[in-house]
Amino acid sequence: MSTKRIKVLVAKTGLDGHDRGAMVITLGLRDEGFEVIYTGLRQTPEKIAETALQEDVDVVGLSCLSGAHGRLFPAVVELLRQKGLSDVLVIAGGIIPPEDEPELKEKGIAALFGPGSSIKEIARFIREHSAAKTVPTD
Repeated sequence: MSTKRIKVLVAKTGLDGHDRGAMVITLGLRDEGFEVIYTGLRQTPEKIAETALQEDVDVVGLSCLSGAHGRLFPAVVELLRQKGLSDVLVIAGGIIPPEDEPELKEKGIAALFGPGSSIKEIARFIREHSAAKTVPTD
């Protein structure tokens, strides 16, 4: 008997060309036992949602350092819903001003993890809030 690991898609939105944080998160979540797919730089909301659908992910982790999070993050959430993926947990990170957090959460971002957030904290949140728990499979 094996277990199904929670599958996480980590995506860099927009024209942001800084991916060190996203790569650290990707490797850290892999070390925590998640199956992680990293999309690479400069992903559109459409491409992220399509990849989430094709890869059958449980969680989408978005990263943005360019200041376009207010437009890009909600667009990804809306496209996921349109594709029937409303059960996918969407979390985000990057440089997000505290005053933007309430609106992003209202638009479907479950949690925001800024600089200094620990991998363990992010992993714990995913395990507690993902619809797909680690479950036994045949």
